[in-house]
Amino acid sequence: MTESNSGLPLMGRRSFLWTAALAAATPILTEATLANAKLASQGAVLPPDAVIINANENPLGPSKAACEAIAQIAPLGGRYDRLGEQDLFIQTFAAQHGLKPENVAVYAGSSEPLQYTVMAFTSASRSLVIADPSYEAPMAAATAVGAPIHKVALTAEVAHDVKAMVAADPSAGLIYICNPNNPTGTITPRQDILWALEHKPAGSILLVDEAYTHLSDEQDVLDQVAAGKDLIVLRTFSKVYGMAGIRCGVALGRPDLLAKLQVYGWNAMPITALAAARASIEDQDLVPARKKIIGDIRRDTVSWLKTNGYKVIGDPHSNCFMIDTGRAGHGVIAAMQEQKVYIGRIWPIWPNAVRITVGSPDDMAKFKTAFKTVMDGHAMASVAPPHAGALDPVSAGGARFLS
Repeated sequence: MTESNSGLPLMGRRSFLWTAALAAATPILTEATLANAKLASQGAVLPPDAVIINANENPLGPSKAACEAIAQIAPLGGRYDRLGEQDLFIQTFAAQHGLKPENVAVYAGSSEPLQYTVMAFTSASRSLVIADPSYEAPMAAATAVGAPIHKVALTAEVAHDVKAMVAADPSAGLIYICNPNNPTGTITPRQDILWALEHKPAGSILLVDEAYTHLSDEQDVLDQVAAGKDLIVLRTFSKVYGMAGIRCGVALGRPDLLAKLQVYGWNAMPITALAAARASIEDQDLVPARKKIIGDIRRDTVSWLKTNGYKVIGDPHSNCFMIDTGRAGHGVIAAMQEQKVYIGRIWPIWPNAVRITVGSPDDMAKFKTAFKTVMDGHAMASVAPPHAGALDPVSAGGARFLS
């Protein structure tokens, strides 16, 4: 085979360049993009006293230790990572979770590795299998590579129906499991995920998104990474660690699987994010303390909703949950916005349900007042079409949805 000047086989180099060009041309869909799409399309400016519970952010923000780490390293920001902050973070994270450093790849958040994993393991002949409803970003990535998409409804317990997902396509390339699930905040038992890992189609991988894992009691699946199984696990520092605006996340897997993501590009990590992330994971009290704070606020809000006759979907164990409003979700969202309370979006399979992010106690007190005002107000149609300008991350790309 003819070689290029780089020493790569010519077809291999062409494939690499095509892959890199595809990645560059494909916007990375994030929670912030999805949460704020409608507001952006309207040119809306949030009032200073707005309650913002639409993007699964953590109102606690970065920890004190993380802020101190940022302040300490910021004066060195004029140079690249000459202190080895990335290696220090990787070594610390790997040691804490029984992994090897080569099992850990660091990114500016988990959105990049999510998109790259889907693009690497799906194609026109290898589909994406995803729960419905679940986080939409994998579908946008699959659309970019022309992969079929199989959407599988959640079970009656609002968990991933892993048996139906595994059976959805014998040629599936990737099965995506978000646990706890976004948008429902509900749990899929670990044994179900292990069953899917054992029975998945040959040649496929599981992508397990553990963005919200610290907020639940369910055991994670990082031991399966250590065991060299066919899966990639994602973690982010945007949720329990409160670093959504600072940007740090990891992809965890066998080195050969992680290598397939690298062809889509990788940018140097900010040293501030690396220092903050390492300080966060070194604080052994941080996760349990924040898990209790967020859990207490969630339980109080869910209890209030149920006491007042509103329907919360499933048993949430995260910083988000869904309410079946019994009327058009878009109308509820618009009416709440008039009360200066900005709640989350809807998913097409449940047009009457809205997602709520767990905010501060003050946020949720204002949410309760506004929600009761809206729900006790004038009746709305049970189903309404999406507002003009709302972002549909998958329809424009010609994805094939199969069920």
